[in-house]
Amino acid sequence: MTAARTLKTPQDLADAGLLDRDRLAEIQTVADRYAIAVTPAIAGLINRNDPADPIARQFLPDPAELLTLPEERADPIGDAAHSPVKGIVHRYPDRVLLKAVHVCPVYCRFCFRREMVGPQGEGTLGPDEMAAAMDYIRADTDIWEVILTGGDPLVLSPRRLAAIMEALGAIPHVKIVRFHTRVPVVDPDHIDGALIAALKASGKTTYVALHANHPRELTDAARAACARLIDAGIAMVSQTVLLRGVNDDPAILGALMKGFVETRIKPYYLHHPDLAPGTSHFRMEIAEGQKIVSALRGTISGLCQPTYVLDIPGGHGKAVIGENAIRYGDGCYSVADFRGGEHRYPPQA
Repeated sequence: MTAARTLKTPQDLADAGLLDRDRLAEIQTVADRYAIAVTPAIAGLINRNDPADPIARQFLPDPAELLTLPEERADPIGDAAHSPVKGIVHRYPDRVLLKAVHVCPVYCRFCFRREMVGPQGEGTLGPDEMAAAMDYIRADTDIWEVILTGGDPLVLSPRRLAAIMEALGAIPHVKIVRFHTRVPVVDPDHIDGALIAALKASGKTTYVALHANHPRELTDAARAACARLIDAGIAMVSQTVLLRGVNDDPAILGALMKGFVETRIKPYYLHHPDLAPGTSHFRMEIAEGQKIVSALRGTISGLCQPTYVLDIPGGHGKAVIGENAIRYGDGCYSVADFRGGEHRYPPQA
């Protein structure tokens, strides 16, 4: 049975045939801590006959989420350490994150901001908070790019998105505006003319970074939604998380990257999973990830190659973790940040 509305509770999942009713109590313990949302588009993709279905694994709650390891942390990539005003994360000199909203159309079970998003999360920036964020961007002329994330910024109404773009459009030194989203995959009909118009501003180049992790997510409807964005002059790149039981296979990952390129989306980042609480069942060793990524090099086009990265815990930014970019010794990795600093991974608890 396909859901006709977004499923937000264990009971909703059971009613849709996505959860055995005898598991309601144990899944409710997960729902009490982490938000659930499964859109009709995603519910329709789940293979109910496959207990290891990679779509289900990404979106359906699992009791394994209640296991928190010592190295896991509520803010695994250190956003808070680089947040000068509410809603802004300023980690790199030429770009900032603008976290306008902490609500998503779906809630990924591996989300690195899972302690901040959802109905009990940090909410949406109010008018005064948004004004303060814009003042911060306006005051720093080194800020060339603004990246809207959260949460998923495309859950905002076209009116609110247009207001954000209008404000950014009036800041001369901001040239690039990027939106990170799952919406074209999880709610493709939402990508309509009004929303697309709201993402554009005179003098700014708009990028949309699409998050997808398995080739089945790139349905005909999702590809059509992306085509509407691209045909309107909005460039698209991808981001993917390397997940055990979802895409930890060169053939599956290669099919996803090819699907992006076929859809006119440039593969961009392949993230090693962050140390978010309750996500250890998704993580693999970096060496395993390196082997998978290396296998792509000889089998698929250079157009399809993502950059394998690790967000260094503690707020030190991203590092490329190809085999020559990270060293192993004494039982742990040493990874260099973009400033040349060396960091232990995993960090000591």
